[in-house]
Amino acid sequence: MFIHILSGLIFIYLFARLVWPLKLSGRLTSLAGLFLLLVSVQHFINRTVFGSMSSPEIPRVLVLAQGWLFITLIFLLLLCLGRDMVLLARFFARRLRSRTEAPHSPERRQALLLLAGAAIPAAYGAQEAVALPDVKNMEARLTRLPRELDGLRIAHLTDLHASPLLRGDWVAQVVERVNALDPDLILFTGDIVDGLPDKRDVDVAPLKNLKARYGIYSCAGNHEYYSDHAAWMRTFPTLGIRMLMNQHVVLTITGQPLVIAGITDIAAQRFSLPTPDPAQALQDAPEDALRIMLSHRPNEVRENSRHGVDLQLSGHTHGGHMYGMTKLVSRFNDGYIYGWYEEGETLMYLSSGAGLWCGFPVRIGAPSEIAHITLRCA
Repeated sequence: MFIHILSGLIFIYLFARLVWPLKLSGRLTSLAGLFLLLVSVQHFINRTVFGSMSSPEIPRVLVLAQGWLFITLIFLLLLCLGRDMVLLARFFARRLRSRTEAPHSPERRQALLLLAGAAIPAAYGAQEAVALPDVKNMEARLTRLPRELDGLRIAHLTDLHASPLLRGDWVAQVVERVNALDPDLILFTGDIVDGLPDKRDVDVAPLKNLKARYGIYSCAGNHEYYSDHAAWMRTFPTLGIRMLMNQHVVLTITGQPLVIAGITDIAAQRFSLPTPDPAQALQDAPEDALRIMLSHRPNEVRENSRHGVDLQLSGHTHGGHMYGMTKLVSRFNDGYIYGWYEEGETLMYLSSGAGLWCGFPVRIGAPSEIAHITLRCA
């Protein structure tokens, strides 16, 4: 509901400060206002007409166009706010000098410059949002890692968001890049999909081709709960992905035990389903074994650290999406945004994700990635 109210306020502000002052003919003003309204409330339209906000069942080109227009709208809002702050400052400065001129209404040339200044970076950001993720190679140095497990390689995938925007052909290319790494483990940290299983079956089918020596595991993200959680929990195992919902497995690799645990997402609370419980997830897990926790949200790391987790893998933030948004995204995630963090004895890697949800498809300075992590003894 909040996003719909905010979108309505954005429409009112931009119409009043950008469209109306242009003094177009009545018909052009109405058409411009209608177009601005449709772009502003697209999430409401997708939710009520095309299925859902995160998975509107419309052609991909329209989803991409929607995303570009919405990001343009946001950039246009920021530029107009900046302009109006300058005009307001000039107005008060003139009043202090006993000059009474009011701020000038924007001319058409100024409006075109603002529109271009919003649309061009939005187009770049939308293009980056749907680009194939690059492989990022890194090492995790862990104090409790047995020497027998030194060199174990993990492909970490998060926020794949298979959807009308990121379809099966894109997912298949991601699978190819992961398999080319020949990983020992493939670990997902949620938000694998947007939409219902009967709508996304073709798009997630390539995940069957993923290969890892010691298995493929995942926790749930918030978007799994928005898209018929129970049905996806039945579907993912048919794709070769074992879901760890406040559960763990103990793998024996080169004679050494390795605990892989996963927790649910706090979004479960909205659906009266089990919320994250690391104590339950690690119940009866061998205490002397290395513990890897799959947690969609990074802010669970403080609680997970209390349960002897050595390495946490997370996603959810999309790396902040773009310059200027990182502080906002960070505030909603307890200061976490992207990269390596330490919490007590726990090391956490927070990935920017392979994809993102189609309601806000923009990446500027926050490229998508496939994290390829090699475990090393500290």
